[in-house]
Amino acid sequence: MITRIHVNKHRISKNRKTGARDPVITAKTSRDNRYGHEVIIRDENGREVARVVYSPDKPLSCGAQVWVETALDVEVVDHGV
Repeated sequence: MITRIHVNKHRISKNRKTGARDPVITAKTSRDNRYGHEVIIRDENGREVARVVYSPDKPLSCGAQVWVETALDVEVVDHGV
């Protein structure tokens, strides 16, 4: 089953305006939607391979409040415009 991870920019804006801390990350499958402040992606052996983080109180130095982090190699594909 495929899981798609979405970041809800409208909820980020609402949180920023109101001071709320509602979850902004959604893990969606054909069966359900699960909401959280972090999503951990694991391999078939249960080891963490990546994490999607929402941290409005401690953003990255560039100001990002949502990011993906991993210790694995990352391939970047540029489709050009």
